[in-house]
Amino acid sequence: MTSKARVPVVEGYFTEDGGPRLLGGRCSSCGAYFFPKQYSFCRNPACGAPDLDDVELSTRGTLWSFTDNRYAPPPPYPASEPFEPYGVAAVELETEQMVVLGQIARGV
Repeated sequence: MTSKARVPVVEGYFTEDGGPRLLGGRCSSCGAYFFPKQYSFCRNPACGAPDLDDVELSTRGTLWSFTDNRYAPPPPYPASEPFEPYGVAAVELETEQMVVLGQIARGV
């Protein structure tokens, strides 16, 4: 059995060095975290500093909500042929104090 190469949906959103990790940004002025990383400025309305540091985000958090997607999205959104249902979860990362939404690994 041959394995398929894993291809990221969006380049630069995560790394697999030492295990999969989301990549985000952290403002060096106010300490706010962002995902995906905003390269031009801090999105905190009270800050607006021009620089963010690259950071690997937490690998653990609190599950807020989840669901399964059983229907292919309508055009112009891409969908595999044949469409395979998949799960989606919202997880609060404790250290970063933010919620990320993403696709759940196959088989979960």
